[in-house]
Amino acid sequence: MSHIIIYTDGGSRGNPGPSGAGAVVKDLKGKNAASISAFLGVRTNNWAEYEALILALRATVDSFGSPVPHGVVVRMDSELIVRQMKGEYKVKHPVLKEQYTKVRVLIAESFPQIKFMHIPREENSEADQLANEAMDRGF
Repeated sequence: MSHIIIYTDGGSRGNPGPSGAGAVVKDLKGKNAASISAFLGVRTNNWAEYEALILALRATVDSFGSPVPHGVVVRMDSELIVRQMKGEYKVKHPVLKEQYTKVRVLIAESFPQIKFMHIPREENSEADQLANEAMDRGF
């Protein structure tokens, strides 16, 4: 593996409703460098998706330093967030713009080589499980 791989997922039960973030950061050998499972309170699913990404990027910096010395591939099952990060879709909602801006600042500060990939939900099961565990804890 020549890149750090980040899997993220955010979810909300109710949209808005109790929400959670899950993420896994894999090192160059494919081993877990960080795992995140965070209850986020009452939020929308898209806000939770962005928060999962923010938490994962921060965990990557904590694990590898800043700037991150390797290429990074972020794999998410949220097509909306991936397309927004690639500049294919505009971020219209003011609250999501705040989240988007946080991600852009983190990228500018610490991620010289990063790309985003949309993946099927089945390929994101570990991050999904962590997000669901966080929502379960929050009830």
